[in-house]
Amino acid sequence: MIDETTPPRVDSEVGPLRAVLLHRPGNELKRLTPRNNDQLLFDSIPWVDRAQDEHDAFADVLRSRGVEVLLLADALRTALEDDRAHAAGVHAAVDDRRLGGDLADSLRSHLSGVSSAGLAEVLMAGMTFEELPSSEGASLVRMMNHPHDFAVDPLPNLLFTRDSSVWIADRVAVSSLNMPARRRETAVLDLIYAYHPQFRHAARAYGAHSAPIEGGDVMLLAPGVLAIGVGERTTAAGAESLARSVFADGIAHTVLAVPIEQSRATMHLDTVCTMVDADAVVMYPLARDMLTAFTLRPTGDGGVKVAGPAPFLTAAAEAMEIDRLRVIDTGLDPVTAEREQWDDGNNTLALAPGVVVGYERNVETNERLEAAGIEVLPIAGSELGSGRGGPRCMSCPVRRDPL
Repeated sequence: MIDETTPPRVDSEVGPLRAVLLHRPGNELKRLTPRNNDQLLFDSIPWVDRAQDEHDAFADVLRSRGVEVLLLADALRTALEDDRAHAAGVHAAVDDRRLGGDLADSLRSHLSGVSSAGLAEVLMAGMTFEELPSSEGASLVRMMNHPHDFAVDPLPNLLFTRDSSVWIADRVAVSSLNMPARRRETAVLDLIYAYHPQFRHAARAYGAHSAPIEGGDVMLLAPGVLAIGVGERTTAAGAESLARSVFADGIAHTVLAVPIEQSRATMHLDTVCTMVDADAVVMYPLARDMLTAFTLRPTGDGGVKVAGPAPFLTAAAEAMEIDRLRVIDTGLDPVTAEREQWDDGNNTLALAPGVVVGYERNVETNERLEAAGIEVLPIAGSELGSGRGGPRCMSCPVRRDPL
């Protein structure tokens, strides 16, 4: 268990994984319909029972390799047992601008009296107008909304715990999520890290309400070396804010800002590239020669100096102080590479140097990893992948051993 003798700490992408935060799919996924799935960032409507089975199997693979699995829903319920967290959770759930003052006050009063489990469910799965507590008097807001419209939005993307928070050394950065469907996730993670007993001593890196940055764009290439993708979800301002924060805290000496295409297929840096060993990455072939990086380093007087751009692989090897970064391509031909990149072939989770979890459907990418000496632990992901995320997206490492 994580405690004061074994506190959270993550210095790399591939150090032996000891504890991880996951979110088992829940009722929030049952809120998805053909009418709202695009808005809620899913490409299709997942079969929830199968998604849960696939996620349980993923968690079991991690446990079989000695990884402690912390479930986000359990952590949230525990945090909300603190009266201060409960009050903050009520505040996070209720939007006066959406409901109007009277209806918002009525909902706040109702939620203040529910259990920590009940409030956690509302924060995760949302609440429709039909599910609102009955109130006296007329409400134009209630009457003009369809009963199945959301008074509190669900958070189906909680599944992707990598995005909403990321550990850098002994500090946690709670992300400032860019897409409207995900912004309230920040409040949920804030509650967990502020009030859960296992995290009460956790220091923060970066302000959760700063410029947009998402954890899927943050890669710990080596101790003290970060790569940050800048694209659809993370802005240049967000990357610079995080760089300045880690420099000020003394937990990094180099940050590489990596421009990526602003598209659904390449929403985060970890959709085109993840680390599979201390000196190796699996990478979408088209990105190999196209990715560049700006190198940020502290000036020593509180400032930041920026160099580049230079080829990403060159800049990364230099910052990591290695001769070169080995590259294992996704797929063998352009069509297979594109298909397996879309199916999160690059989105692997390292359990140790040279040991990764990947989706079983990416057959050719997994064969190339095995041929390069990387052990692949395959998992099913036909339903889990409907929100465009692989094993790395679905996991927030909380503690890794040093390399």
